Amino acid sequence: MLRYKVVETSTVTDEALEQILNEWSAMGWQLDGIHFAMRDGSRRPAMAFVLFTRREEQA
Repeated sequence: MLRYKVVETSTVTDEALEQILNEWSAMGWQLDGIHFAMRDGSRRPAMAFVLFTRREEQA
């Protein structure tokens, strides 16, 4: 069974994203993608949603 994990962050810096990636990949999750929510009138994202997947055996 494929499981999904979404991690939301409002601190959108390389350091914050790197920490999220390292933390969740160490727990066996694989990166599926990163989606950014933009602010009006700004080039900098307001939030990021980091998506992970992991295969688990069904009970």
